[in-house]
Amino acid sequence: MDWVNILFWIFAVIAAGSAMAVISVRNPVYSVLFLILTFFSVACTWLLVGAEFLGVTLILVYVGAVMVLFLFVVMMLDIDTKNLREGWVRYLPVGVLVAVVMLVQMVALIGVKARSVTPFPVDNAAAIAADESNITWLARSLYTDYLLPFEFAAVILTVAVVAAVMLTLRRRDGVKTQNPGEQTMVKAADRMRMVKMAAETPEVHTAHKPVDAEEGNR
Repeated sequence: MDWVNILFWIFAVIAAGSAMAVISVRNPVYSVLFLILTFFSVACTWLLVGAEFLGVTLILVYVGAVMVLFLFVVMMLDIDTKNLREGWVRYLPVGVLVAVVMLVQMVALIGVKARSVTPFPVDNAAAIAADESNITWLARSLYTDYLLPFEFAAVILTVAVVAAVMLTLRRRDGVKTQNPGEQTMVKAADRMRMVKMAAETPEVHTAHKPVDAEEGNR
């Protein structure tokens, strides 16, 4: 029984199922949890086939960046975080389920890698790249064989960045916004206006009590 192939298909099914859950669930918290599970499953697949650099990078960069991305989305879209904080208990079962699945994947991956002396066939890409660094093999393959998909991914990420900026610049009710074009076209005469006012004489207050006229005649 080939445990490497079995684990590969298990990780792939989990990654595909959690990816479908990311776009199907309506709760943003559940979506983030399933997105983390997707990245972790894909990272386990990379580690299984010998691409350790890609697996570790996927966990450190993407799983950590998902938290930052979620915070940016909450800030940009003005999502009421009060409701999210109030119902954190109902998110606990899904979070525990995701954590348990990730733990099982780690244990299975460590067990298979420890028991398998030569887990890859001779003609496997990971076995061919085993004689050199993962970074060297990745750079050579990325900029030669997969240059066009790499450029497509760069364009998609650029569009996503532009869309995020447009979300932050949109007009919202109850929020004051600035127009840099109007600010730069303002003249000095429009910024300041001279107003003439009559001079006011300050009143002199004395500490003595005013003397009545009759008391003065006495």
